[in-house]
Amino acid sequence: MDIAVSDMRANLATHLGAVRDGAEVVITDRGLPVARLVAVDSASTIERLTQQGVIRRPSVPNRPTAVGRVLPKSRQPVSDIVGDQRR
Repeated sequence: MDIAVSDMRANLATHLGAVRDGAEVVITDRGLPVARLVAVDSASTIERLTQQGVIRRPSVPNRPTAVGRVLPKSRQPVSDIVGDQRR
């Protein structure tokens, strides 16, 4: 369905409802297509990439991560440490 920018502004809720119901809306400016409005895929990005074979789930579920790991505190500012490493 082609919709002019002015009509899109005036009836945004109506057109969003149509997209939510599965329609694809092409937004036109002076008769030229400028954008396409489609519904968002309900599957999460992780699920979608897994189904496409781009990524795979970990072989060991719930493996401990480094989150929450306490790192030793330094008494030197980071800028001093970096400066020493550059010398």
